[in-house]
Amino acid sequence: MNIAYRLPDGAALEFEQPVSGTEIAARISKKLAKQALAVKVDGELRDLYLTVPPGATVQIITREDEDGLELIRHDAAHIMAEAVQELFPDTQVTIGPTIENGFYYDFHREQPFTPEDLKAIEKRMHEIVRRNEDIRREVWDRDEAIRFFMDQGETFKAEIIRDLPANEEVSLYRQGDFIDLCRGPHLPSTSKLGDGFKLTKVAGAYWRGDSNNAQLQRIYGTAWRDKAELNAHLQQLEEAARRDHRKLGREMDLFHQQEEAPGMVFWHPRGWAIWQKVEQYVRQVYRDSGYQEVRGPQILDVTLWKKSGHWDNYQENMFFTESEKRTYAVKPMNCPGHVQIYNAALHSYRDLPVRYAEFGGCHRNEPSGALHGIMRVRAFTQDDGHIFCTPEQVEAEVTAFHRQAMQVYADFGFENISVKLALRPEKRIGTDEDWDKAERGLRAALQSAGVEWEELPGEGAFYGPKIEYHLKDSIGRSWQMGTVQFDPMMPERLDAEYVDEHSQRQRPIMLHRAILGSMERFIGILIEHYAGHLPLWLAPVPVVIATITNAADSYAERVRDALTAAGVTVEMDLRNEKIGYKVREHSTAKVPVILVIGEQEANEEKVAIRRLGSKNTEVLPLAEAVQQLSDAVRAPGR
Repeated sequence: MNIAYRLPDGAALEFEQPVSGTEIAARISKKLAKQALAVKVDGELRDLYLTVPPGATVQIITREDEDGLELIRHDAAHIMAEAVQELFPDTQVTIGPTIENGFYYDFHREQPFTPEDLKAIEKRMHEIVRRNEDIRREVWDRDEAIRFFMDQGETFKAEIIRDLPANEEVSLYRQGDFIDLCRGPHLPSTSKLGDGFKLTKVAGAYWRGDSNNAQLQRIYGTAWRDKAELNAHLQQLEEAARRDHRKLGREMDLFHQQEEAPGMVFWHPRGWAIWQKVEQYVRQVYRDSGYQEVRGPQILDVTLWKKSGHWDNYQENMFFTESEKRTYAVKPMNCPGHVQIYNAALHSYRDLPVRYAEFGGCHRNEPSGALHGIMRVRAFTQDDGHIFCTPEQVEAEVTAFHRQAMQVYADFGFENISVKLALRPEKRIGTDEDWDKAERGLRAALQSAGVEWEELPGEGAFYGPKIEYHLKDSIGRSWQMGTVQFDPMMPERLDAEYVDEHSQRQRPIMLHRAILGSMERFIGILIEHYAGHLPLWLAPVPVVIATITNAADSYAERVRDALTAAGVTVEMDLRNEKIGYKVREHSTAKVPVILVIGEQEANEEKVAIRRLGSKNTEVLPLAEAVQQLSDAVRAPGR
């Protein structure tokens, strides 16, 4: 009797006996057999050489698949560990996962790794790839595996195995003389890694993330399908470094951070000017969309956070304080406070939807190692909003939010946007029935809006699923930005109600929504997206008037007054410096427009316009220049 395997397109392949993924790939085509990295058996990724159970649905994974790229990064970490132990035999390997765009491995070694060491390790990795070592899984007895790693001096690996259940077998992988603890799967051989990898940096780490444990050295790397993808990524990293908001923040005099306030921001006048422009734009969006702006307290008694579910599900990310023997939490989010505002009055179904908005200051206890400029902070402000509505209103409200968000992103210069639906996480509140209802509601709204989306299992908030908006910036990086979340749980836990048409008390649905998310993070993204060359309507100082000679000072003041009257923010530079020096200084500060004024411009009542990034000068009559600039500084849609 022949054994059949089903392919993803529904076709069947028959064999006389059970076969491996390698044999299935070879039956399909010689080309696929060469390209094969692994096999997916009924949706589960497995080693290519293992026998596939009869009747399974089989997909051959190549480096073109996302699963294939993940395997490449996984194996790059293992090959790096092999290289390290060959070059530095006294080094212990600990844990080495894949991460976004690459991988890392943590090592225990007395001597610090140097940049020269990284070059040597990377060179040895290429040698291991050329050796074409088979990578094969072995199953060991738990105690035998512990003895093996202890004999090898690998105490960290032995500790990991000791933490496994006593009767559990241990999965090891052997490549050449190197043996590592791993669940797998892996590439069939080291040559399949290719040459699209590079080691990038060394950082400090602690064993199992605990500062009380041994200090380790973490080597990071990036890995791609081929050298061309790697080079494109490295070029993107170079461009990202040029656009780094921390560097540009200093050059443009926007903000600073210091040790006395870790993860918090000191906004300078020019940085705060950008903030105000973003905030006022969003505030107008609120008004146009029927939101009422509110303000809640910064700290609330922990009893409220226990009722809301944050105490059980979010406590490790919260800051606490005490007064008069009462414990308070500094709010990490605004939603429980908005429920209290809603609950202050009894609402009829005729009142719904009720839409609240708040530029709410929040604090979250982020690990110090995760902080990154103004992109990842402990104190931040959200363009937060909550909608209390009936179940029947959810679809219309989410659809309206989608249209609103897409317009906002376009106005800020983001055109490449993808939508994702984050579904129930393992740690959550509410019943499966609640989650089924919530996820159906968001899917229906996305269908109504005519949106294509990707689903993210396990990535929802603990209180409800959410729609996420992911924006690509001008150099192709993706940023998760706005969200709208369906939450039937918090109104239940915090006793929110409305009176329906039958005079019965009902629980509203609560929609959590934010378009920008963190104001700090969004401004950092804007700075990097535009490389500091912000459009005039967002620039903190859109125009600087720079004089060539003091004889033009009085005319320069007339120009300033005309622009100010037209709503254009202007700074004057009347210093006794050469005009080339002035232009370079203001260009470094990313001022979009410099109006150069000398005696000739003053006599003719004109201005010479120098635009950031251009060496050309445009001379215009004053009235025409004022009109052009006043139009340019107006926010979109205003």
